[in-house]
Amino acid sequence: MKIEAIKDKLQVVVNKAQRLAGKHLSLPILSHILLVVKKGSLTVRATNLEMGVEYTIPVKVEKEGVVAVPGGVFSSFIGNLVGVKGVFLNAEEGKVTVSTEGAKAVFNGGGSEDFPTIPKAEGVSFPIDPHLLLKGFKAVYYAGALGNLKPELSSVYLYSENEELVFVATDSFRLAEKRVPLKKTAVSFPSILIPIKNVAELIRILEEEKNEIRVSIGKGQLSIEGEGILVTSRLVEGSFPDYRQIMPKEFASEAVVLKEDLLSALKLTTLFSDRFNQIRLHLDPKKKVCELSARSGEFGESASSLPAALSGASMQSNFNHRYIADCLQTINGDSIALRFGGENKPLLMGGVGDTSFRYLVMPMNR
Repeated sequence: MKIEAIKDKLQVVVNKAQRLAGKHLSLPILSHILLVVKKGSLTVRATNLEMGVEYTIPVKVEKEGVVAVPGGVFSSFIGNLVGVKGVFLNAEEGKVTVSTEGAKAVFNGGGSEDFPTIPKAEGVSFPIDPHLLLKGFKAVYYAGALGNLKPELSSVYLYSENEELVFVATDSFRLAEKRVPLKKTAVSFPSILIPIKNVAELIRILEEEKNEIRVSIGKGQLSIEGEGILVTSRLVEGSFPDYRQIMPKEFASEAVVLKEDLLSALKLTTLFSDRFNQIRLHLDPKKKVCELSARSGEFGESASSLPAALSGASMQSNFNHRYIADCLQTINGDSIALRFGGENKPLLMGGVGDTSFRYLVMPMNR
C-alpha cells in the first residue's frame, strides 16, 4: 500500500474511527484501525463488535492494499503533525511508514486478515434527514437504564407509526417518548432496540452529518449510510414493555409554568434535597402557585414558589429532582405543562401545545 493523503482530511476520519477502537483482552486487533486503499480512496475502519464504522476519503494512490495500525498511537501521531498539508503512507512487510515534511514514524502493523468486517444491514431501507434521527435520539436516550441487567431497558426503542418515527426509553422510574414526523414518505419496519451506549455514539456521528443519510434495518442490525460513512450497530433481542398501558389518560391537576422559572426553582431547592434526590411538588390553586420544597437532615430545608396557571385539585407529591431536570432541554417553547393523576401518582411533562414529546416521572413514596 502506498498513498498520499491530505493531512487534515486524514486526521478527521482517523479521529472519528479511533473513538470505537480500544483495549480488548481476547481480541487485541480491536485496538487497531484498518486502512483499506482501493480505487482512489482510503477507507478507515474500526469496531468494538457492538458497533462498527467506516469512513472513506479520496487519496492519491500508487499502490492499493490493506493494513491494520494501532489506533491510539496512529491517531495521536497524525493529530500532532503541525503545518503540513500532505502525508505519505507506505505499508510493506508488516510495517507502516508515515512520513511528511520534517517527521517520520514506522508503525508495527497488525494482521488485517483478523480484522472483523463491518456488515451492512439488509432489510427495510429509507432515506432521512440526519437531524430528524438526532432529534429523536437526543430527546429520549438519557432516560434509559445504565448497566446490562435488563438489556431491553438499556436501549432506545424505535418503531414506526403512520408517518412518524417513535423513540422511547425508560429505566422504569421515568420514561421519555419522542415522535418525529417523516417529511418524505411513510415507512414500516418491525420495532427495534438500539443499545444506549451505541445511541450515544450515533448522536456524535449524526451531529457531524449535514446531508441526507440512508437507514437500513435488518435482522439484529441497524446501518446508517451517508457520504463517505457507514456505521452499523448491533440490536438488542428482547421485548420492550408495553409502555402505552401506563401512560395516564386523565388528570386531577395541571400546572403550566415557565421553563426558566422551573429551572431557577430547581437550582435553589435541590441544594437541600436528601440522599435520594427527593423534592416535593405542591400545587395550590387558591394561591395560584406551584411550590418546590426539599429537606435535608444535614443542611436544612428550602422552598421556592413560582407563578403557575393551575387547574384541578390541590395536590402534593415527591419526585427525584434529577429526573425532572433531565427532560427540560428537550421541551421546546417557553412553557411547560405538569399534569398529575393525583397525589403520589406519576407526573406527565411536556411542552404546551406540543404532542410530539411526553415524559413520565414516577413518584417517590418515602
